[in-house]
Amino acid sequence: MPQESHRRLVEELTSRGYNAEREAVTLLANAGEPELAAEAAAEAAGDAFVVTVEHAREALDSALLDPAPESEATPDEPTPPEASEGAPDLAEQAPTDMNAGNDPTPADELLTGEDGSGDPDVSTGAKNSENRQTESVSGVETEGSAGASAGEGGAADDGGTTADAESQPPTTADAIGDRSPPAPDIRNDVTGRSTGTGEYEEFVGTFQDRYERLSGLLRRRVNHRPAEAIQSMPGGSEAEMIGLVDDIRSTASGHWIVELEDTTGTFPCLIMKDRAFAPLVDDLLLDECLAVQGTLADDGGILFVDSLHFPDVPRTHKPNTADRHVQAALISDVHVGSQEFAQEAWDRFADWLHTPEAEAVEYLLIGGDMVEGVGVYPDQDEELDVVDIYEQYEAFSEQLKKVPGDMEIVMIPGNHDAVRLAEPQPAFTEELRDIMSAHDARFTGNPSTVTVEGVSVLMYHGVSLDEVIAELPEEKASYDHPHKAMYQLLKKRHVAPQYGGHTRVAPEEKDYLVIDEVPDVFHTGHVHKLGWGKYHNVLAVNSGCWQEQTAFQKSVNIDPDYGHAPILDLDTLDMTVRKFV
Repeated sequence: MPQESHRRLVEELTSRGYNAEREAVTLLANAGEPELAAEAAAEAAGDAFVVTVEHAREALDSALLDPAPESEATPDEPTPPEASEGAPDLAEQAPTDMNAGNDPTPADELLTGEDGSGDPDVSTGAKNSENRQTESVSGVETEGSAGASAGEGGAADDGGTTADAESQPPTTADAIGDRSPPAPDIRNDVTGRSTGTGEYEEFVGTFQDRYERLSGLLRRRVNHRPAEAIQSMPGGSEAEMIGLVDDIRSTASGHWIVELEDTTGTFPCLIMKDRAFAPLVDDLLLDECLAVQGTLADDGGILFVDSLHFPDVPRTHKPNTADRHVQAALISDVHVGSQEFAQEAWDRFADWLHTPEAEAVEYLLIGGDMVEGVGVYPDQDEELDVVDIYEQYEAFSEQLKKVPGDMEIVMIPGNHDAVRLAEPQPAFTEELRDIMSAHDARFTGNPSTVTVEGVSVLMYHGVSLDEVIAELPEEKASYDHPHKAMYQLLKKRHVAPQYGGHTRVAPEEKDYLVIDEVPDVFHTGHVHKLGWGKYHNVLAVNSGCWQEQTAFQKSVNIDPDYGHAPILDLDTLDMTVRKFV
């Protein structure tokens, strides 16, 4: 266990919002009272994110502290993560594809019905429908993924299955021969290209880039007139406009006014409550891009909306597939360093990857939160098994070494990782890459598009899902059905549309959060819930986590789906969810 003085010092630093280098913790912990040491270190570090050795020495020279000799320092020894005791079995069902009758976009195609209505949550124990297979077998499932089949009513099966692993995992003695996957292609990565300094003009530039690119997707559907031009048009004229949502408010009569903004100004648009597409107002988020068609009022001061359109994924989208049988494991939110890290489940997963049955699994795509981090939420230090951030990454590297070394591994950061919180997040620093160098893993930013075997996978950690779920009706987005919130991001063609809330955004010359190209697979994590389904032939997967319920999660009523590994057939885009708990 870490020395008590070290632990107390880390608690004091995290309460002040600081991480610290290992050597800095050692120096400060031997200087006397942890509260005074942390206060002096915070004063020396100022606006820095990490307390360095230099900051520690400056603190030791301050009048607050009487430092102990450096030679007496004893480094902390991290405690191995606690093994998981498992979790109740889950009877899981993948939701069906959203068909034209249920998809609420655009207005001129609107029919009644709700997104994915009647689809049980994958984590609630609902019975499987006829087009799903759930198998409990000795060891692991032996039949692989089930093929997709067309369901009634035009809903397409996503081919998902689930499989249990028994308590005795296969051993590495059953290891398979060498894999030799081609290297993935990575695009839309901000790493090494970040130019923002936080100036106001840079934020304006980011939103202008967002508008130009998303409006380009809508111009083929409407004849856009700038807000400035519409303001000078006579009353009764027909008008069409593309803009970012600047404001949404209701009138005393229950109608809706949506203010749209383009590069020339803003213009109010009125959506009458009795219009068929009026329920779509509930789906809107501030700062998303929208197109409207309608007629100006007699005085020309407002546009009565007749139809509205989202950038959306074309219904005709045809996903790419690999030209050979090869699979990818999609996981996220490992959270090494937490007392609740599911060690036993991870070991069983890693052992399974060494078996002949997993021979086709040549790619491992990890969607962020490799470690638990430090100071991420209140009283987190009380739930840490490894209190030093660098030691957490060292512990994660040891876990990564357990998977086969001939796999292609791609990792993006998440909000618990030691990178900037503002999105887009660059990849891990060189120092952290060196620590996590096992198996020559590839590191890229959040978000990034990773193409493996011709299949494009949009990897995004998923912080914005919190805001989507908070803002939209429960039937459209919820923690129990995280893939439905992902559908909304695909419809809006942006992974974090709303600015100024929980999701922090960094100003860049290019808005890296725009979904320019329609992906074949959309992979997220963050919410610790398992969910998957298809939206206009794009497979949306939220891959759960490898962390059992923490005290903080219990306090906010989050029951995580941990110890699952979605295994994607890249040649068919069928998916099997394997359970290791």
